[in-house]
Amino acid sequence: MAHFAEIDSNNVVLRVVVVDNKDTADAQGVEKEHIGAAYLERLLGGRWVQTSYNNNIRKHYAGIGYTYDEGRDAFIPPKPYPSWVLDEDCNWQAPVPMPDDGEMYSWNEETQSWVAPVTE
Repeated sequence: MAHFAEIDSNNVVLRVVVVDNKDTADAQGVEKEHIGAAYLERLLGGRWVQTSYNNNIRKHYAGIGYTYDEGRDAFIPPKPYPSWVLDEDCNWQAPVPMPDDGEMYSWNEETQSWVAPVTE
C-alpha cells in the first residue's frame, strides 16, 4: 500500500489516504509517485504528495496540519511553541534541551523552561 497526502495551496496537509500499489505502478509494475498522484487527482481532485508510513521518504509521515516543505522535500509537523526552532532533520527543538534524568517534563513557553510534574 502507498500513502499520499493531499496538500492545499499553502502546502498544508488536508488528509492522508492509502492507495493500492497497483494504482501507483506503471505497465511493468514499478511503483511511481507521479502515477499514484495522478490517480488520486482523477479520483478525488486536489494535489497529492506521497508520504511514507515508515518515514522512508520526506522525514515524517504526513498528518493533517503538517506542512510539505518543497525545498527540504519533507513533511514538517506543526510548530508546538513559538520559541521552538526547526533542526536539519525537520524536528522542532526547544531553545533549552530537555533534562535527561528519566523524568517526564512538559514545556512552559512563558518561562522558556522544562517543568517536571508535581509529585505529592
